[in-house]
Amino acid sequence: QVQLVESGGGLVQAGGSLRLSCAASGRTFSVSAMGWFRQAPGKEREFVAVISWRGGITGYGNSVKGRFIISRDNAKSTVYLQMNSLEPEDTAVYYCAAKSSTPSQAPGDYSYWGQGTQVTVSS
Repeated sequence: QVQLVESGGGLVQAGGSLRLSCAASGRTFSVSAMGWFRQAPGKEREFVAVISWRGGITGYGNSVKGRFIISRDNAKSTVYLQMNSLEPEDTAVYYCAAKSSTPSQAPGDYSYWGQGTQVTVSS
């Protein structure tokens, strides 16, 4: 099993920045990729970003490309999501997820999920 704990969410004004963290524990040697997803009320879970655990290959959803940056610290088993130029449309619960194979944008491909952290962007 892999446990994931997100932190760093909060309330920010439009145009501001936040950095989310996701600390992994347990059988982290089995993790090959970690992703960030978000879900706003009444909407489906949306892919935000993904990073491969060893090669550092990254991918981003179209709505965040150029504004968000995903990174990892293997020594700390932690993945980060730097969110810049935040917009009210970015308001959602942000989830960290992990999987044991190649990076993917589909939520159903991920085996492990964190509890989520709320991000609210005011206009």
